[in-house]
Amino acid sequence: MKKTKSSPTKKIRAFSREAGNRPPGEKPVSSVQTAGKLLKLLANHKLPVIIALLGGIAATILNIIGPLLLGDSVDAIQQQIQVRLSGQQIDMSAIGKTLLILLAVYVGSAIFTFVQNYTMAGITQTVVRDMREKINQKISKLPLKYFDSNTKGEILSRIMNDIDNISNTLQNNFTQIITSTATLIGVLAMMIYVSWEMTLITLSVIPACLIVALFVAKRSRKYFRAQWDRTGELNGHIEEMYNGHNIVKVFGHEKEAIDEFNEINEELYTSSRKAQFISGTIMPFLNFINNIGYVMICVAGGVYVFKRLITLGDVTSFITYSKMFTQPISDLGNIANNIQSSLASAERVFILLEQEDEPEETVEYDLPTPKGEISFENVEFSYSPDKPLIRNFNLHVKPGQLIAIVGPTGAGKTTIVNLLMRFYDINSGSIKVDGIDIRKLSRAQLRKAFGMVLQDTWLFKGTVHDNIAYGNMDASEEDIKNAAISAKANSFISTYADGYNMALEEDGTNISQGQRQLLTIARAVLANPAVLILDEATSSVDTRTELLIQDAMEELMKNKTSFVIAHRLSTIRKADMILVMNDGQIVETGKHQELLDKGGFYSELYKSQFASAE
Repeated sequence: MKKTKSSPTKKIRAFSREAGNRPPGEKPVSSVQTAGKLLKLLANHKLPVIIALLGGIAATILNIIGPLLLGDSVDAIQQQIQVRLSGQQIDMSAIGKTLLILLAVYVGSAIFTFVQNYTMAGITQTVVRDMREKINQKISKLPLKYFDSNTKGEILSRIMNDIDNISNTLQNNFTQIITSTATLIGVLAMMIYVSWEMTLITLSVIPACLIVALFVAKRSRKYFRAQWDRTGELNGHIEEMYNGHNIVKVFGHEKEAIDEFNEINEELYTSSRKAQFISGTIMPFLNFINNIGYVMICVAGGVYVFKRLITLGDVTSFITYSKMFTQPISDLGNIANNIQSSLASAERVFILLEQEDEPEETVEYDLPTPKGEISFENVEFSYSPDKPLIRNFNLHVKPGQLIAIVGPTGAGKTTIVNLLMRFYDINSGSIKVDGIDIRKLSRAQLRKAFGMVLQDTWLFKGTVHDNIAYGNMDASEEDIKNAAISAKANSFISTYADGYNMALEEDGTNISQGQRQLLTIARAVLANPAVLILDEATSSVDTRTELLIQDAMEELMKNKTSFVIAHRLSTIRKADMILVMNDGQIVETGKHQELLDKGGFYSELYKSQFASAE
């Protein structure tokens, strides 16, 4: 029986679904809590919010007065018609005065509406800007494990898509809430003033409207949440496939990538369609209910005019007020759906902001001039409690020593570096630099002592000069050029028309992989750290290029403590000590020939991995 292929990302997504459509560690948050957090952000801008509120209330009051004046105009015109029919001269001054007042009222309403919208636009953009700044600051404080358990696309979706959704809701719906609420209260008062009997008819349809609005809003929220979750998933998949499109093509997984995209896209389509369909049903239902009430008012108004219990002008005013009264109810029902979508986005943003930061620092010592002495003492570590990885790990490295770390995949080689840099904190034991426990140093100061050259090169969109200078922003032009010369990068940089001012595309895609690696090495040379970490630093470089940089690497490593992870033979052979790791423990230590002579684990590893290369 043929097995169905399942990609790693699909397995992660399946795990996420079992956890309730949330990444590991995320818990659902109630709408009330999320709304409260949004209101707290708005409360930080009390004066502008008060101005927006007053502007909205003033505009609403003037809009409410308008129909009353319109009714007076109708009565005045009706009276003048009767005067005309009786053969007397018509007096247009009273009508003209009423119309001028009506014009002034609507102009004033427009001005206050402009003030409200202008102020609210400023508040919204300020809140959104502050949220983005908080997220940016939060990301710099998050531990590495958060990024290991969430895709870049998912995180970017929260920063961009979800915040844009919040922005649109605050901008468009917050003002509507103010206006609609003020309109409901004001119009209700005016309707009671005109005719309390017909007001009761209007109010009779409100319970039905509220039931429909609450029913729809409650059911639409879960689909809005699913919609934004699937949007984040889709962004993550696109980002992953785009970055690895060469690998996808090499291994012929285009169909699987397309199928997975289509699967997520179909789920996004389904959740979005359900969210929009369910939320879209609210307006037809509300309009139907409101139209029934409108017909009832027209019939009752006609009867009251016929019985001379009310004037035609008053009926005209009341009908206008009834429309004004039911419209905010319909608007609030529609706003409720938009708010559900916004709350789903806000929940995702607040969950990110409330993730645990890296553990608090206890800064007790300074490390102004690190020497590079490293020691691991009885170190225990695991990524998850049920799967211990590093157990009783002990190591002492003298300043200037070159330490090679080898071992099979999953042995814990890269984990050692992550612990040394405090990307993760150990469970027990201690790691010391120059005799000082790294937990008593600030992370920033600790990491300044290290320089890293990784297999996965990272270059940003900018000039060659700027990318090298990233290792030391205070370096002079001469220092930058000397670093490039040491890393054997100056020769190919000189061939560019713009030299060091050549613009690199994002991630340096307009130069070769080997050249990208040389630039990252030049960056490390410029940083001049006390401790170097080389993780497959030349694995992507051809043999000729590797030979060119060996001298530079040896020069770079002079008087520096260096850790080389799974490096090529030439570097491993020259190491002062080789640590052979397996299952999180050091199983052998010694120099290259000593370990070969033992005929143990390293010898077997050497034969299987390095013999063919030699």
